[in-house]
This record gives sequence, structure tokens and C-alpha cells, in this order.
Amino acid sequence: MTSEVLYNGDLRTTCTHLKSGSHFETDAPVDNKGKGERFSPTDLLATSLAACMITVMGIKARTMDFDLNDVKIEVLKKMAADPRRVSGIDLKVHIPENLAVIDAKTIDILKRTGYTCPVAKSLHPDIEINIDWGAWA
Repeated sequence: MTSEVLYNGDLRTTCTHLKSGSHFETDAPVDNKGKGERFSPTDLLATSLAACMITVMGIKARTMDFDLNDVKIEVLKKMAADPRRVSGIDLKVHIPENLAVIDAKTIDILKRTGYTCPVAKSLHPDIEINIDWGAWA
């Protein structure tokens, strides 16, 4: 087992990673009868894409003898109705100055690695993903 999710009532859950004991809470969003005081499950879906992309890109960068410290990705989740679902994810990548100058071939390798992360490959093709690569555009 990977994790367990406990329903705490009032549209809140506690999610626990079984191997580490690490945990976090979720809330239903305000627009769906919740308090919106924590990540919603759909927030986690969108955020997982960014976390997965930067993780596999970090792994690739290590094999190329550098790191991606301080790269940041802002996430915007877009929702659709009928059925209620995530319809789009916009990512804005912020590249620190020291990485803005790496060569085009390395940037291409890193981008391709990010696009093929496990979360990206697991999302339904109807979810529109837009990535602003910032200094790597």
C-alpha cells in the first residue's frame, strides 16, 4: 500500500504516506461546498503534474552534472462543469539566472524529460496543458 485517506468529516480528509508517515489534509473547494482551507483533490492533481515534471527533470539534470535548485513552477488549475472535472492546467516555469544561460540542447532534453513524466503520461488527453517555459522559451 502507498497511502491511506481518512475522512474527517466536514469535507476534509487526512492523507498519510505509509512508508514515511508524512501527512497532509485536503478540503473541498469553496465552489463545491467546502472551506477551501487546504489543497483540494483536484488542486493536488494539477500540482502533481508540476512536481513530477520538475522531479524527473532534476533527475536528468543530475545525470548531466548540474542541479535545478530554485526552479519554481506556478500552477493554475482550470475546472469545467458537466461533468465537473479538471479541464486544463497552466504551468509557469521560473528559471533562476544561473540556469537561464544553459545551452539549447540541454534545455530541449530537460523539456522533453518533463513532458514525458509519469503524471503527464497518466492525465487524460482532454486536459489541456499549457507550459510557459519563461527563460527557456
